[in-house]
Amino acid sequence: MAFTGVRRQQIAHDLADRISALIRATSAKPGTHLRAQDLADRFQVSRFPVTEALKLLQARGLVRHEPNRGFFVTEVTPVQGDPAKPDERLVGDAYMRLAEDHLDGRLPDRVSGSFLRERYALSRGQLSELLSRIVSEGWAQRRPGYGWSLSPVLRTPEALQQTYRVRLAIEPAGLIEPGFHLPLKTLKHCQQVERSLLAGAIETMSVQELYETGVEFHETLMEASGNPFFLETLRRVNQVRRLLAYRAMVDRRRYYGQSREHLGILECLERGDNAAAAVAMRMHLTSVIANLGKLRGTLAISNESRARLPLD
Repeated sequence: MAFTGVRRQQIAHDLADRISALIRATSAKPGTHLRAQDLADRFQVSRFPVTEALKLLQARGLVRHEPNRGFFVTEVTPVQGDPAKPDERLVGDAYMRLAEDHLDGRLPDRVSGSFLRERYALSRGQLSELLSRIVSEGWAQRRPGYGWSLSPVLRTPEALQQTYRVRLAIEPAGLIEPGFHLPLKTLKHCQQVERSLLAGAIETMSVQELYETGVEFHETLMEASGNPFFLETLRRVNQVRRLLAYRAMVDRRRYYGQSREHLGILECLERGDNAAAAVAMRMHLTSVIANLGKLRGTLAISNESRARLPLD
């Protein structure tokens, strides 16, 4: 499908915003290398729009370009105490309301832009930002000719637990792959992120940023496995569980324990004991599955909403 110049520009601006959010959510330090192929794989696009997005961030002063080396972080906007602009708050609120409506089956599978604008009280610009975001996350796409299609997402606690059982099968195994290699600099960065979470960022981050931070930790370790099939599987699982995972974040207290468990896994890797790290990862994911069982009431959709869901 050929994109118009306007569409290419929209995609680049959307990617720039998402890369910027990723930099903040992971507390990436100045000098962090932003590899275009890694970002393209993460957001499921080609390298061209990623490069265009990085050029936009360069113009904003958030990244710098070094010939023959690529793009690097130059400045990180703090997450804590960083008040969102009114438009950002409105779009963020609309995003969460739309996500909840989609999870609970209150929206048809096909919607028009005017329907969404009226339902969530958005301007055209705000709607464009909202749609760009959910398209990039993979749960909506433009229909040929008119309107938007909302993609199927996980809607039951059982489905979310199944994704964790997939992770339980592959993530510990990834840590003991023969080609596993986690650069010390990357390991130290992961440790710093977890310490910043325990120091208060768990309470101040949005649920989206908190989710992205967790995803970044696990995908970083899976990438270090050197097994691209493990990494691709994990990325797919993380994409489809996103919305239901947001709902599971209502109680942030359990994230303190999860961050400490992340640090324990990193300590094992730092001393070169990958077998112990794999055991710690298995215990970590098993604990998360147990916690999900306690959230069944929060995760479940209402019977009225369930009755409106397609049976296939």
